[in-house]
Amino acid sequence: MTLSQLRTFALVARLGSLHAAAEALGVSEPAVSSALAALRLDLGDPIFVRAAGGIALTPGGRALAVYAQDIVGLADQARSEVANAKNDAGQLKIAATPTFAEHAAGRLLDLFTTRLPGVVVDVVVESPQDLASLLHERAYDIELGARPTTPAGTAVTEFRLESAAFLRYQRAFVAAPADPLGRLHGPVAVTQLLARPWFAGPAGIQDSTEEGRWLASMAVAPDIIRLSSETDALAAVRAGEGIMLALGHIVRAEIQSGTLVRLPVVGTPVSGLWWASTLDHRRAATMAQTLKRFVGTADATAAMVAPGGSRGLQRRGSKFHVALWSK
Repeated sequence: MTLSQLRTFALVARLGSLHAAAEALGVSEPAVSSALAALRLDLGDPIFVRAAGGIALTPGGRALAVYAQDIVGLADQARSEVANAKNDAGQLKIAATPTFAEHAAGRLLDLFTTRLPGVVVDVVVESPQDLASLLHERAYDIELGARPTTPAGTAVTEFRLESAAFLRYQRAFVAAPADPLGRLHGPVAVTQLLARPWFAGPAGIQDSTEEGRWLASMAVAPDIIRLSSETDALAAVRAGEGIMLALGHIVRAEIQSGTLVRLPVVGTPVSGLWWASTLDHRRAATMAQTLKRFVGTADATAAMVAPGGSRGLQRRGSKFHVALWSK
């Protein structure tokens, strides 16, 4: 059993196709078949059978897939950490959920890389529902923002993630002072909000967040207009076009100045948490563990919630390489 054979099998197991794995590896399909044949012979198990449109893993193949992904990931991590150690530097692959990326990631990572100037940070904005699988596959070292959810039908123990809450936030409904709802006095029922357009950022209101669970408990299904950012959504609200469930610390100054009005909706504000998530401590990259500890410090919190200025991933220099979330 070799690392190359395990890498090939891990890719076949994930993609469900020998042909797709061969394309991803840049080798011929017979080369993939040969590697799998050697594994079959070594283990005394067929590990997969042909199925309509691809393959199906045997029970032995499913067990091997977990170990193969771990072994391949650890080998890649070891190679990366050894290479970085030569340069006295570190490279950190970060997945950020959309709201955190827009409102806090830039300031946090500016401060972090100031404290550890040798670190190169790659950040990609990802959908929360994909994060557990992406961390397990070691596509990223750490995730910041919404807590990853285990894919349906998968045992939690298979993923072995560790999450630490690092920032509590609140969301409240806001409107322009001239908005019909902005002129109301006294408690506002959630059903009254349905008469106005709801704006949100590109992620909408995610089911896996506290605000998503709150909305589900209200048994209403508003038609949410998703814009390219929460900043754009707030601009629409300021213009009197509708309402938004906004982050409290982002709109606090505008509420105090009267630019926006907080609607006294029953059950709000809704409190939520941002999390830092990695593989378990035995498998997490050293730099990922360092960042997970750092995000819970007072300095990090102060940077993320400081009023005024840009909070998001604005830099496009050598430190931050950002691919915008587009799902």
